[in-house]
Amino acid sequence: MAIKGSSHPKTTVRSSGEEITVEEFRKWLKSFDTNKDGRISQDELRRAIRSIHVRFSGWKSKRGIRYADADADGFIEDDEIENLLDFAQKSLGLKIVTY
Repeated sequence: MAIKGSSHPKTTVRSSGEEITVEEFRKWLKSFDTNKDGRISQDELRRAIRSIHVRFSGWKSKRGIRYADADADGFIEDDEIENLLDFAQKSLGLKIVTY
């Protein structure tokens, strides 16, 4: 079953235990790029995490940025989303597959 982020009804991410593809994850995450700068900020990541009803979204978003942000600029760019995939699987319980 997929859950819809309350502020982003056009995007979905599946609940813990169900699989999503890498492309579905990318599309879902990019829907939270509210200022359309092509990067995900800590606040945007917090909103994404909160949309799937994960507790401690502020704390987890800070950890997610630190985990995935290879160039330490405080944002997740397209080339760093792969790093965030690993974090999402370990810390958010998402199962992301490459079909």
